[in-house]
Amino acid sequence: MTADVGPLGSPQDRLVSLFEALKTKVIGQESLIEHLLIGLLTDGHVLLEGPPGLAKTRTIHALSDLLEGDFKRAQFTPDLLPSDITGTEIFNTQRGEFEFRQGPLFCNMLLADEINRAPAKVQSALLEAMAEHQVTVAGKTYPLARSFMVMATQNPLEQEGTYPLPEAQLDRFMLHIRVDYPAFDDEKAILRLVRNEHVEQATSEPFTPVDEATMMAAKQGVMSVYLSEGLENYLIELVMATRSPELYGDDLKDTLTFGASPRATIALDRAVRAKAWLNGRDFVTPDDIQEMAPSVLRHRIGISYIAEANGLDKDQLIAQLIERVVVP
Repeated sequence: MTADVGPLGSPQDRLVSLFEALKTKVIGQESLIEHLLIGLLTDGHVLLEGPPGLAKTRTIHALSDLLEGDFKRAQFTPDLLPSDITGTEIFNTQRGEFEFRQGPLFCNMLLADEINRAPAKVQSALLEAMAEHQVTVAGKTYPLARSFMVMATQNPLEQEGTYPLPEAQLDRFMLHIRVDYPAFDDEKAILRLVRNEHVEQATSEPFTPVDEATMMAAKQGVMSVYLSEGLENYLIELVMATRSPELYGDDLKDTLTFGASPRATIALDRAVRAKAWLNGRDFVTPDDIQEMAPSVLRHRIGISYIAEANGLDKDQLIAQLIERVVVP
């Protein structure tokens, strides 16, 4: 990677500093922070799933505070209308004409809180924004920011008042991140952090937000990370294994109703490069592929009733495929 080194360091130094700054604000969720930065570096939307109170929203807010750009939040509810997120045309009595008032989609980063509570029409409007970086209102199309990114959360525990996300929309999320409970020591650190937060805000050194030019240079650096042909073949074979799992063991026959699309291959390729870059390497390793595969694949495959009856979930199936696909 070649980039001008400013007074605050290279783009890689700045992103590593951003990572470290986030870890001081959100305890015990390093994997979540890393995945969010990977999504940011690859222009990918991310879906965070976990029980309430695990700092999903806090992490996204903390990230937005450390980045330059426009951040907006939309709370998704069953009575939400498409115009609530896209914007709508308002009649201007002084001019005697309609004018467009932008909704929260017009930003760099959108927090879609509890995304699975919104009905189908809202999901359709959001899908257009995620897939095409544009919204259509009253027959007119309005472009969104080039760096537009959706960070969505959903609660897997509640089913009342929720709508399953359509497969086409799930496929547009680059990463599906599972957020789990923190360990004992992390929970103790969380307790102390929240207890003393007002003191830390007054005494901690301010972090200079990462600007758009640095992010563009960082994204270029990510795409320059080397992926050998052997690992490229391994990556493709791992994705294709989800389409024909029976080739990797008779016990995996009829475990999936559908496999991951080529979009998963593209997403995994970009994700592993970003992971390697964040870790200070200019090349991808098999570990990068194996660690990123679950987050890229879990929302792009369909588990069968046979697999569920045998107590097999998506993550377990992906783990078995990773174990059985031969590493070059």
